[in-house]
Amino acid sequence: MASSSALPPQRSSPVIRDACDIASRLNASAEAAMGNAELAARWATRRVDDERPAAPASPKKYDVFINHRGVDTKHNVARLLYDRLEHLSRGQVRSFLDNKSMHPGDRLHESINEGIRQCRVAVAIFSPHYFDSDFCLHELANIVESRKLLIPIFYGIKPSELILPQEVVDSQTFMPRDIDRFRFALKEAKYTVGLTHDPAKDDLADLVLTAANAVMERIQETEQRVPQRQMILSRL
Repeated sequence: MASSSALPPQRSSPVIRDACDIASRLNASAEAAMGNAELAARWATRRVDDERPAAPASPKKYDVFINHRGVDTKHNVARLLYDRLEHLSRGQVRSFLDNKSMHPGDRLHESINEGIRQCRVAVAIFSPHYFDSDFCLHELANIVESRKLLIPIFYGIKPSELILPQEVVDSQTFMPRDIDRFRFALKEAKYTVGLTHDPAKDDLADLVLTAANAVMERIQETEQRVPQRQMILSRL
């Protein structure tokens, strides 16, 4: 999980500071002897820590990746799930949601791939227009190929409907290898236990709460596995 506390500024060790202070005084004396009063003053007041660059900002870390079709779910289940996870974890669980996690200047493919690489749990929200998006299909394939723990949400669509449309297969947009990847990823999602929701009659709040709890449980499971694995390795 991402930490909410900032790292303290790093400072030079006393030995390094003393050596550099001596060097600064010697340089100041040399400049003064040559009549360079301005440079002498600069050397005399120079400190090592003033010259150290600021510590780089910590890279973003994501625990959850939300794969979704924006036109169907961005302003309902996807955004509500994002907010709910943040609330449940008190900001400790970070979710990747494109319009919340990317900013002007970010490289689209690199940002998405990095979000998938970092995540421990991926949520795929399947909806009626899901197959219209190249990004949805590529993201799902990357998630499955990366062997990420996948929680499917079938929003207005049944698991049996996770079949790549013929128009996508026949299009000139994708290589045959891409079609195979998409089909395999959809098959994996189809046979993974998930959550179903009918927008016409089901309560959206119940779906979001159930999905968020499922994600949090899976994250806790992954955290518990890490100490166990470290204990096993320590015994080898």
